[in-house]
Amino acid sequence: MIRVAIDGPAGVGKSSTSKALAEHFGFAYLDTGAMYRAAAWWCLRRGADLDVETVDEQSVTEMVSELFTGDHFELSVDPDHPSIHVDGEDISEQIRDSNVSTHVSKVSNITPVRHLLIAAQQAYIEAEGAPDSFSKGAGVVAEGRDITTVVAPEAEVRVLLTARPEVRQARRSGQAAGGQAGAENVIARDQADSKATSFLTASDDVTTVDNSDLTFDQTLRQLIELVDQAIETQEYDRYAANLEDYELDEADEALLDDDDADGSDAFAAKPVGVLAVVGRPNVGKSTLVNRILGRRVAVVEDTPGVTRDRVSYDAEWAGTDFKIVDTGGWETGVEGIDSAIASQAQVAVSLADAVLFVVDGQVGVTATDERMVKMLRKAGKPVILAVNKIDGSNSEYLTADFWKLGMGEPYAISAMHGRGVGDLLDVAIDQLAKAEKTSGFLTPGDLRRVALIGRPNVGKSSLLNQLAREERTVVNDLAGTTRDSVDEVIDIDGEDWLFIDTAGIKRRQHKLSGAEYYSSLRTQAAIERSELALVLFDATEPISDQDLKVMSQAVDAGRAIVLIFNKWDLVDEFDRQRIERLWATEFDQVTWARRVNLSAKTGWHTNRLHAAMDEALESWDQRIPTGKLNSFLGRIQAAHPHPLRGGKQPRILFATQASSRPPRFVIFATGFLEPGYRRYIERNLREEFGFEGTPIQISVHVRERKSDKRK
Repeated sequence: MIRVAIDGPAGVGKSSTSKALAEHFGFAYLDTGAMYRAAAWWCLRRGADLDVETVDEQSVTEMVSELFTGDHFELSVDPDHPSIHVDGEDISEQIRDSNVSTHVSKVSNITPVRHLLIAAQQAYIEAEGAPDSFSKGAGVVAEGRDITTVVAPEAEVRVLLTARPEVRQARRSGQAAGGQAGAENVIARDQADSKATSFLTASDDVTTVDNSDLTFDQTLRQLIELVDQAIETQEYDRYAANLEDYELDEADEALLDDDDADGSDAFAAKPVGVLAVVGRPNVGKSTLVNRILGRRVAVVEDTPGVTRDRVSYDAEWAGTDFKIVDTGGWETGVEGIDSAIASQAQVAVSLADAVLFVVDGQVGVTATDERMVKMLRKAGKPVILAVNKIDGSNSEYLTADFWKLGMGEPYAISAMHGRGVGDLLDVAIDQLAKAEKTSGFLTPGDLRRVALIGRPNVGKSSLLNQLAREERTVVNDLAGTTRDSVDEVIDIDGEDWLFIDTAGIKRRQHKLSGAEYYSSLRTQAAIERSELALVLFDATEPISDQDLKVMSQAVDAGRAIVLIFNKWDLVDEFDRQRIERLWATEFDQVTWARRVNLSAKTGWHTNRLHAAMDEALESWDQRIPTGKLNSFLGRIQAAHPHPLRGGKQPRILFATQASSRPPRFVIFATGFLEPGYRRYIERNLREEFGFEGTPIQISVHVRERKSDKRK
């Protein structure tokens, strides 16, 4: 049984909220305040003089005792129809009139009367634990004075419901205007009642809910959450008792004690300056970015043109946060993919607050450097000139040649060894501080993270650009265009998401080399960093083993997934039949994933992605209460017991969802559960609770009876 005790001052809505809470759970409802009002009504009816300064406490106590110990009093605990009858007369409305409201504190402040009422209230609460009670043993919501501290101090849920005095008075006045009695002065009522009890501040282990600025539904939702937690705890303990006679190790005990708080260090987006790193190919831009960040995030290789997209990273120097943007090599007079790379570099300059122009000190000033200076001057952004590959003081003289570019002082650095980078950053931070505005934001930690994965040329970057409604990444028919993992915050239907565009892997990892090898590592890291993987397939091409391996990477990493068949606008009827046949064979292990057929190039059906992503992540986050989980397993085990093995039949003792993201279930059993039976459990879990779009992990802990182990 769940006992809910709700206390609080006048005018906070205890009665209406408690009735709604009891109705929601099918609990009984006990209005202890009504019992005090009934006692005051009875005393007035019996002729007690409650207007005198000193009330005859003995006489009043005897009257109240007569009411509650005889057959006079009858209380309904039905939250839909709460009522009080005295000698067969319904006095539910009479006890709410102003005369009773004026005198109820006089009666309730008499200590012997309180003792009588407390004993009666406790009897009503305990009666609800019986199977033939109104709630069939489910629980009771009791509200009124002393509930959380005196009447039901052991209640599973204890709440002090409160609100600011002016708010409570306004509510009481609103009730009176609506035709209800009770427009009393709540301050005076509080002062009178507080002589005998404390209800303005919460006692230890009592939850305070201030509903001054909450609607009725918001208040009710908070209370429902508290009761749900209590039910989960009670059910957990009840089912976990099945393990008392079995041997458990330290890991088992830790699992049973783990509350699995899936919290995250979310923070709001912070406006910061943006520093774009530009230069011609192979001058060391990505190496410098890695040096500034203090980790290898940008793909680096001793080959021109490794970086192709403009890639943003959150950075910090000397206590100042900023955004740094790595770009591909800028060139003029180029075509195809090189032209697209150069265009992305120019976009990065236009969106930045300051520019870090990197040149190669070993090569000297080139014609491309000079043409780039013209582009930078036209952009009108502050420029810091970094002469890279100056690895020692004996080669610093090489920087002198770069004065003729007219970009101010050239700073000698070695991105590889870190030489001079600190001084360079001091200057860059100073330039960002002087900027008229901050153009960027640190990536918010509360965004849902989505990785776009698949073989090369399946349309990952095209889909990213389509969702962003602008050219965020380089798109080219050349397979393997993307090499770095590109983070982009994209608004979809008013909701921001963090998308991670990854490099497509076309060969097995042990056969990769150079930029492809490092790109594959970044792709795996992106999957690990994501919550949801959008797995893209080219619907116009046969599904390959590599396609399925990429998909398996996401499933094995425990990420929610959505399967996307891109270029659907190019698929004819024959290809559609081919894909449907493949869906029934090659994808039979992931039929739980939502499939979306779309065209990233034209945008056809991309509007279906949002719902599929929401559904997959909702399943990925989902937690099943222990009581509900064990009740469900009991039903399916009874309907289909595990087959006998060696004359014994394994039996499930207890199960708990150890974690979410992805959902992981631990089952304690008396014997090994075969893979086929685990699949049976998983299939039924999905049928019962959904889990569409997320892998489910099931672990089985086989435990022996303590007596069996001693033998």
